[in-house]
Amino acid sequence: MTQASEPTEPGQASGAGRHPRRHPQKKNGLKGKLSFLAIGLVVGIIAMAGFVTAIEWTNRTEFCLNCHSMKHNYDEYKASVHYKNRAGAHAQCADCHVPKALGPKLIRKAFAVNDIISEIQGTIDTDEKFQAKRGELADRVWTYMIKSDSRECRTCHTYDSMDLEKQNNTAKRKHPQAALEGRTCIECHKGVAHKMPRRED
Repeated sequence: MTQASEPTEPGQASGAGRHPRRHPQKKNGLKGKLSFLAIGLVVGIIAMAGFVTAIEWTNRTEFCLNCHSMKHNYDEYKASVHYKNRAGAHAQCADCHVPKALGPKLIRKAFAVNDIISEIQGTIDTDEKFQAKRGELADRVWTYMIKSDSRECRTCHTYDSMDLEKQNNTAKRKHPQAALEGRTCIECHKGVAHKMPRRED
């Protein structure tokens, strides 16, 4: 006589000992997460590329000249050795006024918002207004350059790369001394690319 098989619980399959099938929902969930991650990565790359492009686009001299007040400075710059010289080296506005490293560059760009506000307000939109405020603006830039140890100047100019034998007697004497004293470029070279402000005192 054969034993009767034990009754199964309601809803329980006869093959209860087998491994349960994987739910297709889990597979689809993983696939969805990977798709979301891939889309996020692509969007992030595009956003970063757009951000870097925008930063570099605003570094162009042509962009600087969009402000009417910058034409005063541009005319002076064109008459300077930084615009035209025997070596053919040509410094753009950003080469002297915008840091190369990303962190300091972003900080500088943030402060440049003040320039946009001043342009909208017409703070220096005439030559008379510009000349009246020129000393204050120059002092602000010189202070910034001293604090940064003339960082933008040193992108092209360093004591180590100077050939003193090709310099005039004054420069040949003063540059080694300035290097020993830790002096920075702008302390001696104000008015190189732009005219010195008129001082009443």
